[in-house]
Amino acid sequence: MRQIAIVPGTFDPITLGHLDIIRRASQLFSKVIVGVAASKRKHPKFDIDTRVALVREATADLENVDVKPFDNMLVNFARDNNAEVIVKGLRAITDFEYEFQQGALNHQIDPNLENIYIMSDPEYMYVSSSVVRELHELDADISKLVPKCVLEYYNNLKK
Repeated sequence: MRQIAIVPGTFDPITLGHLDIIRRASQLFSKVIVGVAASKRKHPKFDIDTRVALVREATADLENVDVKPFDNMLVNFARDNNAEVIVKGLRAITDFEYEFQQGALNHQIDPNLENIYIMSDPEYMYVSSSVVRELHELDADISKLVPKCVLEYYNNLKK
């Protein structure tokens, strides 16, 4: 049985969809490392320290989950953490196409690193960090899309 899995992402911010995938991965593997990617090319709204802190708070109840930032190639981050599996959530066909290409590339670089895909719960299939950011900018209610810590963080930004 594979023991250590990486759930990577930018988490800008973490959503309930992300949290669902992390929780489900934590039931499949003895240790899950949530890798918070610097993702400079995506120009995240929140800095890496804020994103790591929010993910840590959102996953605090999951004993076998650790949260770490990274700014190198995912395959190298996995190797550095002795991970054997990369877990990704899939919402739609567009996710599949992108993740399929990334998974093939990861396999080419390290054939020992397995890619596992977890289908999003239908409740969260439409949720993305970019949707959350846009709705928040429009003063829409995001309480059903993000963990409580993210909602509190956003509310404190308004003060």
